[in-house]
Amino acid sequence: MTITTRTRARAAAALAVALACAATNAPPYRLLKTVTLGADGGWDYLVVDPEARRLYIARDTRVQVLDADTLKPVGDIAGVDGAHGVALAPELGRGFATAGRADRVVIFDLKTLKVLKNVKTGRKPDAVVYEPATRRVLAFDGDGREATVIDAVGGGVVATLPLGGKPEFAVADGRGTVYVNSEDTSELLALDVKTPKVRSRFPLKPCLEPTGLALDAAHDLLFSVCGNQTMAVVDAASGKIIATPPIGARPDAAAFDAAGRALSSNGGGTLTVVARGADGRWSSVQTVATRRGARTMALDPKTGRLFLVTADFGPAPAPTPAQPRPRPRMIPGTFVLLVYGS
Repeated sequence: MTITTRTRARAAAALAVALACAATNAPPYRLLKTVTLGADGGWDYLVVDPEARRLYIARDTRVQVLDADTLKPVGDIAGVDGAHGVALAPELGRGFATAGRADRVVIFDLKTLKVLKNVKTGRKPDAVVYEPATRRVLAFDGDGREATVIDAVGGGVVATLPLGGKPEFAVADGRGTVYVNSEDTSELLALDVKTPKVRSRFPLKPCLEPTGLALDAAHDLLFSVCGNQTMAVVDAASGKIIATPPIGARPDAAAFDAAGRALSSNGGGTLTVVARGADGRWSSVQTVATRRGARTMALDPKTGRLFLVTADFGPAPAPTPAQPRPRPRMIPGTFVLLVYGS
């Protein structure tokens, strides 16, 4: 590539970002702060409580809780063996964390962070979501290929709902429907929580191996991020795929911000910003450099800030028959929180 061609390419990329920002009336995302949190153990989902100003981070055997403004530690929710997801029910004063290795949902008090109850689920619960219209919690059992439906008030299991695929991220629309991505079947499922039943199955191809999922509730649009570096923009009512803009490598989480932008956090070290242009078309308008492994994120709807986490890694161990593709080992003490804003 010649210098002239490089210059033109950079200018075109800058123009695309500028046009998208003009269309959404929002400046581009940038790194605001890096906070070293340290401590051993991996991580998974992040969740923000915008009113209580707390940030919850699933950390291997516990849930780490920070003040969402100062980013100082508030405390830990202990005894969450294989912590994956966290769901919050502020009106009930309680939260729900999945313990994947223990096949449990841990119910905890939002003020004291003390454990109130352990609820038995199917095999390896991962994502978890609170549906406020029915006051039910759905824990998505990855190995069980089902959802355990829990009464958020009483803490008892209401039903076990077979899904016919490996569930990933899920979102609730606040009106009794929960949407969940099925990774191995490349589908988006609409669940009627009250019944409960699978109401609809929407094929996502050419979007393959969907993980992260976000919702634009005002316009009934869903955003699934997929392993083949594609985001599917889906009409929630019909299941029609509206657009499939490209995103970064190894996507995991998704979010939708107040400026009308869909976001994909990618483990390859980028954040992809997707927006609808003046012509009505959805396209990738910004690629923000993050850090390798920063694959999960949470959006603070009150401040508009994004929280991502990652760590430094050493070399991967040698492959074995049981682990033909082993992951690199996390270097102790290097766990960091990345804060982005626009």
